Amino acid sequence: MEKVSRFFESAKQSFFLLGPRGTGKSTTIKDLYPDALYIDLLLPDVHRFYLARPERLRETVLAEKDKNVIVLDEIQKAPQLLEVVHSLMEEKKGRQFILTGSSARKLKKTGADLLAGRALMKSMHPFIAAELKNEFVMEKALKYGTIPVILDSNNPQASLQAYIDLYIREEVQMEGLTRNIGNFARFLESVSFSHGCVMTISNIARECGVERKTVEGYLNILEDLLLADRLPVFTKRAKRATVQHSKFYFFDTGIYNALRPSGPLDRPEEKAGPALEGLVAQHLKAWIDYRHSGARLFYWRTSAGSEVDFVVYGKNLFRAIEVKHTDTIHPKDLNGLKAFGEDYPEAERIFLYLGREKLLRDGIMIEPCKNFLEKLG
Repeated sequence: MEKVSRFFESAKQSFFLLGPRGTGKSTTIKDLYPDALYIDLLLPDVHRFYLARPERLRETVLAEKDKNVIVLDEIQKAPQLLEVVHSLMEEKKGRQFILTGSSARKLKKTGADLLAGRALMKSMHPFIAAELKNEFVMEKALKYGTIPVILDSNNPQASLQAYIDLYIREEVQMEGLTRNIGNFARFLESVSFSHGCVMTISNIARECGVERKTVEGYLNILEDLLLADRLPVFTKRAKRATVQHSKFYFFDTGIYNALRPSGPLDRPEEKAGPALEGLVAQHLKAWIDYRHSGARLFYWRTSAGSEVDFVVYGKNLFRAIEVKHTDTIHPKDLNGLKAFGEDYPEAERIFLYLGREKLLRDGIMIEPCKNFLEKLG
């Protein structure tokens, strides 16, 4: 696979760069800052060296006077170093710190508060279609997702399983986030059926045979490790009663496909529909972080059942997007967007499908999903 130019934009001030493992954080930073002082905390000897005496970081930085950019890769492995980083920032010597991480758990308690106002928060996502350009293949993305480390593999299916075993189950175990890895494994399988759906925690708890509080804790683990998101319902200036539950998405469609079991009695569309919706979700989240910082992603569903898959809301940006795994359009498919337009006439409304024609119907832009994703840049 040829080298992909990322849409991630660097900054002149210090920043955190958070994203799941394998999404290309380290590669991107090395490309952007080839002359930086680079400290890889995933290396056991490096980790031990700084963890034993965090003040060694100061000694290293002072010894490397010609290095104005200091990269601490996977900072959540040694959050104690953030106190030293904070101290060095206070000296205002023109240094820039770049702190990458694949877990927000420890950083929530230390880094975000400690460095508030001194370090930006940035995110790295799986590849998006506009980054891959001609190498973006819709069918492949729907099956294997777009995590760089998976797309570079000669056997993406095996790599996905290894990713789950290594980066999810083992990392959860190493971090000591749960004592019962068997319950967590059953939870992962059960929650895969909630991908792209309104989530009911009590139902998942019943299927896993664990307490509701435990399931809530497992969901927090997935979010802390940046492996999943819960999408809130859009309620701004609501004219109708809306539901309260969030929708759930894994951060990558390939992870969803690898986790969700399937058998001979399952219809293909049962898995394909959520996969397509999830692919759009991960593109929208990346697009917002890379190009529309400050905007937020929601979904909309009324108590009466009217629903729109995604609502993008921010400064000068208001879009309602419905996604359907179909190559034909039935009038009822547009009902959710029509209802949303009645309540929010100022919103741009878009219907994405697997067909080839681009149409305008009742004020709704109907567009092939692949074309839409390729233009998100």
